[in-house]
Amino acid sequence: MIGELYARALSGTGRVEIEDAAGHRRPLPVDDWRALRPGDHGLLDRCTGPALDVGSGPGRFTAALTARGVLALGIDVAPHAVALTVAAGGPALVRDVFGDVPGAGGYATVLLADGNIGIGGDPAALLGRAAELLAPGGRLLAEVAPPGTPSVVERVRLRGGRVTGEWFAWAVVSADDIAAAAGGYRVAEIWEEAGRWFAALLR
Repeated sequence: MIGELYARALSGTGRVEIEDAAGHRRPLPVDDWRALRPGDHGLLDRCTGPALDVGSGPGRFTAALTARGVLALGIDVAPHAVALTVAAGGPALVRDVFGDVPGAGGYATVLLADGNIGIGGDPAALLGRAAELLAPGGRLLAEVAPPGTPSVVERVRLRGGRVTGEWFAWAVVSADDIAAAAGGYRVAEIWEEAGRWFAALLR
């Protein structure tokens, strides 16, 4: 059901919200994922190929990197998202970042945009997996929450009207806490652009 609701949101065929364990709801921000928006160019400018766009959604980063001549691959667990990426001109595969990923150990950049550092609800595990995907000297680029935001792990689900998906874990990592979460990485840069916050981590 998570996939069905996510596909519905990406298709624009119904309003889909994120609901937390306390019952608070907020819109799933799919409109932010469809096309490049303020703050994206700083990430793109720091990407070198080959680049892996984890949780690529409808593929705005994968397609933009490809258009720039940067070798890039998007991965997402949702087939509809992957189809949208391919339609936009970016190569993409249906893959779980913790599963079999082509080119593992050879990526110059791993990209975790749109708060995707929260995937799985365990940033340390995700960053550890990213380290396995990166080539020696590679760089991880992550969008993080603004300073002063609490870093949390929460249980959330998607809701579309009366239809609900399964609960899953999601993490929020603040710019204040990225150094602690980074483990074996070195924080090379933290920057703000268009009210959004980002970090570059080096192995």
